[in-house]
Amino acid sequence: MQLHDFSLIAVNTVNVPQMPHPCQTVHTLTARVPKCRLKLNAARRQRYNRPQLFFPNIIMTTTEHDNDDAFLLRYSRHILLDEIGIEGQQKLSAAHILVVGCGGLGAAALPYLAASGIGTLTIADSDTVELHNLQRQVAFDEGDVGKPKAEALADRLKRINHNVDVRTVNEKLDGCRLTGLVQTADIVLDCCDNYATRQAVNRVCVQTKTPLVSGAAVRFEGQLAVYRPDLPDSPCYACLFDGGSASDGICSLFGVFSPLVGIIGCTQAAEALKILLDVGEPSHGRLAVYRALEGGWQYFDLPRNPECPICGTER
Repeated sequence: MQLHDFSLIAVNTVNVPQMPHPCQTVHTLTARVPKCRLKLNAARRQRYNRPQLFFPNIIMTTTEHDNDDAFLLRYSRHILLDEIGIEGQQKLSAAHILVVGCGGLGAAALPYLAASGIGTLTIADSDTVELHNLQRQVAFDEGDVGKPKAEALADRLKRINHNVDVRTVNEKLDGCRLTGLVQTADIVLDCCDNYATRQAVNRVCVQTKTPLVSGAAVRFEGQLAVYRPDLPDSPCYACLFDGGSASDGICSLFGVFSPLVGIIGCTQAAEALKILLDVGEPSHGRLAVYRALEGGWQYFDLPRNPECPICGTER
C-alpha cells in the first residue's frame, strides 16, 4: 500500500523524508494549511467572478445551495483534493444515482452519497423496517420500525443534506418502471438481496449502457463488482452468474456479520463516486471479495463472456 508522499513538501526549507517522524508529519500538514486556505479562496473568487467559465454546463443558484460560501464550506474537504476540486464537486451535484435496495448495503452507501453532494438520489425498496433490520441497517432506528424503508431512509438523507433531491420508489421494480428509472440515472447501485431483481437490473443496465455497482454480503463474506456496459471490455453480472448459477443469499437463512454490510456498502459508494469523477484505478473486470474473519480483500479476474446471453448480443 502506497502512503502519502510528503517528500516534496518543505518545512523550514528542509524536505521531509518520505516516511517522516509523526511530529514532522504534524508540522508538514500544518504548513499546508495556508496553501489550502488560498486554494479555497481562489475557488470562492472564481465562483463569484467567472461562474460561466468555471463549469458552463451547471448553473449553481442560491436556492440550490443556499449561497456559494456554504457550498464551498460544506464540500471543502472534497474541493481540497486535487482529484476532485470544485469542478469535480459540481459534477457530483449534477449526478443522479439510482439505488435498488435500502437494506444493509443501501443503508450504508446512501448516507455517504448524500453527504458527498450527489444531486439526485432515487431509492427503491418495497419493504418496511423490521426490528431485526436494526442489527446492521444503522441508518434506521427503533422509531422507524413499521415504516417503509425508502421513506424512512429518505427522511434520514434529507437531514444529512437538504440540498439533495431524494426520490422514493416503494415498490418492486420490473418492466417499464425499472427501465425508466435506470434510463434517468448516471449510475445504478445494486444493493438488493433478490437474485431475480439483480438479473433484471443488470439486463436493463446493459441495454441502456448504464454503469452498475453490485454488492452482496452474507455470513462473514462480502462481494463487490463494477460493471461498465458503457465500455467495450467490461463483463456484466450475467457473465458471473448465469440464469441458474446463483440463489438468493438472504440474511434470514444464513445470517450476516453486522459491520460487513457497512464495508461493502461504503465501498459501493466509493466506486460510484470514482466513476462520476473519473478518478482512480478502473474496477471493472474483477470480482472483489472481502472476508471479515481474515480481514482483507481478494481480487479475482472477471473477463467478459462473449457468449453471455445478456451482454454478448449487445456489443
